[in-house]
Amino acid sequence: MNMREYFESHPNLKYIIFGGKGGLGKTTLSATTSFWLAKRGKRVVVFSTDPQASLTDIFERNIFGKGEVEIAPNLYALEIDADRRIAEYQEEIRRKIIERYGEVPPEINDYIESAAAEPAMAESATFDAMVELMTSGKFDMYIFDMMPHGHAIRFLGMGQLLDAWIDKVVETRKKAAEYGDVAAVMSGKGSLAQEDEILNELEFIRSRLDFVSKIMRDTEHTAFFYVLIPEEMAILDTQKAIKMFGEFGIPISGVIVNQVYPVELLDDPSTPEFLRNRIMMQQEHMKRIKELFGDLILGVVPMLDREPKGLEMLEKLAKILYGG
Repeated sequence: MNMREYFESHPNLKYIIFGGKGGLGKTTLSATTSFWLAKRGKRVVVFSTDPQASLTDIFERNIFGKGEVEIAPNLYALEIDADRRIAEYQEEIRRKIIERYGEVPPEINDYIESAAAEPAMAESATFDAMVELMTSGKFDMYIFDMMPHGHAIRFLGMGQLLDAWIDKVVETRKKAAEYGDVAAVMSGKGSLAQEDEILNELEFIRSRLDFVSKIMRDTEHTAFFYVLIPEEMAILDTQKAIKMFGEFGIPISGVIVNQVYPVELLDDPSTPEFLRNRIMMQQEHMKRIKELFGDLILGVVPMLDREPKGLEMLEKLAKILYGG
C-alpha cells in the first residue's frame, strides 16, 4: 500500500499526524500532505507543534503569530507565537491572584516569571493551541507536525499522573465531608475551596490530554505517520517510537522514508566517490528498513536537488508521495 491508497481506504480521516525526530522532513511532508488534500477539495489546516519547525520557511509566507493564514484555496497554516501565549497566561494568573488577594506578592511574581522560562511552558502553550484547533470544527482535516516523540510521550504519560493526583484530591474532599468541612467548601470559604479550584483546573487539563490521547487511538479518524531517513540512528529511533507509542495503545499507521539518494546515480560515471559511498550506505539501511517495517512503509521520498520551499516544490513532492 502507498500513501494515496491509504487515504482512499480510510475515507473518514480527519486528523493527520507526522512524527519523527527533528530535521528529517516532518514539517515538509505535513505541508505537502495539506497541499495535496486542499487540491482535492478538502478545507485543510496545517499546524506545527515542533518549536524547531518553520512553516513560514516552507510556504515562504510570514505566518508566525498571525493565526490561521490562507496559503492557497482551501489551505491554511498556523504557526503560534508560544511566547505571546505564555505572556497572556502569566497575566491571567496575576489577574486571578489580584481578584482573590488584592495584590501579587513579589515572591509569587518572581515564581510566575521563572516558571515561564521553563521549556515545558512553551510545549504546553503549543499543546493548548493544538487542542483549540482540533476542537474548533473550522476545517475538514487537521494536519499536525508533531513534537519529537519524547515530548509527545511525556504528555501522554502526564494524563496518568493527573489521574493519580486527581484521585488523591477527590479522596481528600471525601474525608473533608466526613468532618463537616463541606459547608465551608460550598460557601466558597476556607482552604478547601482553593483545593476545589485546583481540582477543577486539573480536571480541565486532564480532559484536554484525554481528548488528544483518544484522538490518537482512533484509527478511523486519525492517521499517525512516522518519518525517518536511511541512517542507523533514525532507524533505531523509529523502532523505539513504535514500541513506546504501542505501550500507550497508539498504532503507527505507516512509515515514510525521506531524503533517499537516487540509486540510479551509481550508474553515472560522473557521480563523485563521496556520493557513491553515501548511496551504497543508504541502500544497506534501506534493506534493514524493509526488513523491520515491511508493509508499514507507505512512501519513499528522494533527496531533492533543492530545498522544498514554496507551493511549486510542494506540488512536485505531492506527485512523488501521492502520485500524479
